[in-house]
Amino acid sequence: MQESQNIEFKESWRDEYLRWICGFANAQGGTIYIGIEDNGHVCGVNNAHRLLEDIPNKIVNTLGIVADVNLLNKEGKDYIEIIVSPSNVPISYQGIYFYRSGATKQELKGTALQQFILKKMGRSWDDIPCEGSTINDIDPKAIKYFLKKAIDAQRMPIETFEDNAETVLENLNLFDNEGKLKNAALLLFGKNPAKFFVGAEFKIGRFGKKESDLMFQDVVEGNIIQMADSVIEILKSKYLISPIHYEGLQRIEPLEFPEDAFREAIFNAIIHKQYAGVPIQMKIYDNSVWLWNNGDLPEGFTIETLLGKHTSKPRNGNIANVFYKAGFIESWGRGIDKIRDGFNAFGFPEPEIKTEFGGVSIVIQRKQNLDSQTLFKMRSQIQAMILEMMERNPLVTQQSIANELGVSRRYVAKIIEELKEKELIKRIGASRYGGKWQVIKKN
Repeated sequence: MQESQNIEFKESWRDEYLRWICGFANAQGGTIYIGIEDNGHVCGVNNAHRLLEDIPNKIVNTLGIVADVNLLNKEGKDYIEIIVSPSNVPISYQGIYFYRSGATKQELKGTALQQFILKKMGRSWDDIPCEGSTINDIDPKAIKYFLKKAIDAQRMPIETFEDNAETVLENLNLFDNEGKLKNAALLLFGKNPAKFFVGAEFKIGRFGKKESDLMFQDVVEGNIIQMADSVIEILKSKYLISPIHYEGLQRIEPLEFPEDAFREAIFNAIIHKQYAGVPIQMKIYDNSVWLWNNGDLPEGFTIETLLGKHTSKPRNGNIANVFYKAGFIESWGRGIDKIRDGFNAFGFPEPEIKTEFGGVSIVIQRKQNLDSQTLFKMRSQIQAMILEMMERNPLVTQQSIANELGVSRRYVAKIIEELKEKELIKRIGASRYGGKWQVIKKN
């Protein structure tokens, strides 16, 4: 025998080993051997028969569980075997919860403890009631948006479009047994989810060559049922290239990525996020896009599991159900395949998926290496926005421009100097207060 995730060797008994037993019970179970050295050599115990009585009693009295304690002998040396079965309820040692992970004993705290207890109770975080919320916190426009999408996807009957918000939420099982709104209801359809959940945001940043070189950024807030639309809209206007072409008289501006596959990646991040954690993050670089959501993979899952055939195990079952009814996702865990197939079909490298920083990330390579001409086009988009703001309000300040665009004042000042050098604008009057902008040329 060797020590492993489910086997632990101890030379002699100490009461602190009740913590290990607690960790095994909260995980997948395991076995502790008393009287065996770390290398697997049996050193034996001198008081085996007394331990055979004391250990079961201490386990019952301290942890409230029953373990199978056996006396074994090898080469004339007695040693104790303690077999711990996995518990279907949370087990604590003196009010502290331990969990066996790999070959280590971990103390569960904060969000990890909350998620563990909910899981043991057979519930998810999005399923518990949101205290202090009422039906007035629900946005009827978000409900109508969802109904339209669900009806178009033929996953809800057309007559449901006339249902009020309360009926829709009831049909989606977003009230608990006491009539309180669940967390999922406020996240999906809330007027202001940030009022209840600090991490219900989607952060987007444009970076230069270095991680510290943040050029500009945006934070998408509001309900998550419409979040993907808001993210895509911002990306098209400011972050990604939209190659323009015409079909007849219609102007077409597709995203530089295959949009269905790209949306699927965004949906995955929104659905599987651990909302008690930090916001979703998307970092745009010259040659890639990094998308990350807080929250580990489901228990027993690895990256290899995700890339192979697997069942669907959403962290937030209620949210996943609503996204499915809206036609945003398919069931049966096909999201990763849809992302990979979508990018491959358009000649993109397969996105890289990995676990890092307590969450899951996906790195998407941009098809074109952003040469100087492409970078010039992206910078021109920012310049055009500033020109439009100056033409609309000649008294606009650099700080106001920075606030509206979500960039630093220093970056705005740099762009304005470029516009002056190109003789596209000029300053009339005072350089700061009392002066105004004059747009000479828009193109």
